[in-house]
Amino acid sequence: MDLLQPLRTVDAGVLSVAYHEAGPVDGPAVVLLHGFPYDIHAYAQVVPPLVQAGCRVVVPYLRGYGATRFLHADTPRSGEQAALGADLLALLDALAVPRAVLAGYDWGGRACCVVAALWPQRCAGLVSLNSYNIFDHARALEPDTPENERRLWYQYYFHSERGREGLRRDRRGIARLLWQTWSPTWAFDDATFERSAAAFDHPDFVDVVIHSYRHRYNLVAGDPAYAEIERRLAALPPIGVPAITFDGADDGVRPPAPAAAQALRFSGRREHRVVPGVGHNLPQEAPGAFAQAVLELVRSG
Repeated sequence: MDLLQPLRTVDAGVLSVAYHEAGPVDGPAVVLLHGFPYDIHAYAQVVPPLVQAGCRVVVPYLRGYGATRFLHADTPRSGEQAALGADLLALLDALAVPRAVLAGYDWGGRACCVVAALWPQRCAGLVSLNSYNIFDHARALEPDTPENERRLWYQYYFHSERGREGLRRDRRGIARLLWQTWSPTWAFDDATFERSAAAFDHPDFVDVVIHSYRHRYNLVAGDPAYAEIERRLAALPPIGVPAITFDGADDGVRPPAPAAAQALRFSGRREHRVVPGVGHNLPQEAPGAFAQAVLELVRSG
C-alpha cells in the first residue's frame, strides 16, 4: 500500500498539513503520527485493518517532512515538543475531529503524549512507543550510562555546526544509519527506505531537526508562541486517558524499560507491552501488534 497517494492538505495552525485519510468520515477517529527519521509509510500496513474495522484514519506528515509546509516564511522552524503537540491539536481542530485515538512513536509519539496529557478531552486513547514520551528539560544535562550516551550520538552531533552541515549534505546517509542501528533485526530493502527518504527532501527538514535536538538540551530558545505549552509540560503532567505503551525488545536507541519505571506518569488505565524481535520503528516492523493495540482502545472507548 502506497500512502503517498492520495494526499490531502488542510491549513492547521501554522502549517498546511499534508495527510493521508482513509475509512468512513463518521467512523471512530484514529490519528497515526510518524517519528524521526521516518514518514507516513511507517503505517502502510497499519491503516488497512483499521479501515476494515470502520475507523476514520488520518496519517499526517509532521512539520519539516513530505508535503507539509509552513504557511508563512517568518514562522520559526521549531522542532520542540510543544510545537509538535500544538500541530496535532490544530490538525484535530481543522478536520473537525472532537476526539480521537492518538498513536505514534518517536516525535509522533511525543506529540500524542503532549495532547493526551494537556488536552485529554481530545484523546480517546493513547498508543505510545517508549511509554511517557514527554521530554524532561530540567534533567536534560544529566549524564546517562555510557551505553545509553553512545546510543544518543546523533543528538550530540546535531548540537554542532558540523552536525548541521553533515545532515544537510547527507540526510539519507544519516537516516539509513539510524534505521539500521535502531532496528538491528529489521531487514528493510532499498525501496522501502527510499519511499520514506523522499520526505526528508523538505526544505525545512534540516532546520526543524536541528532545532529539535538543540532545544531539548536547552541550547536554543523555543518559539515564543509555544512558551505556555512548554511551561505546562515542564511539570511533567500525568496522562490519564486509557493507554497502551510499547517497547521494542531490540530498540537500538531507547532500550526496553519495565512498566513500573514510568507508572507514576500514567494516572489512568495503562498496559505496557514489550514486542520481541522489534526495534524502534514498531508500526512498520510489527504492524499487526500496533494495529491491534489501536483497535483495543477504539473498541473500549
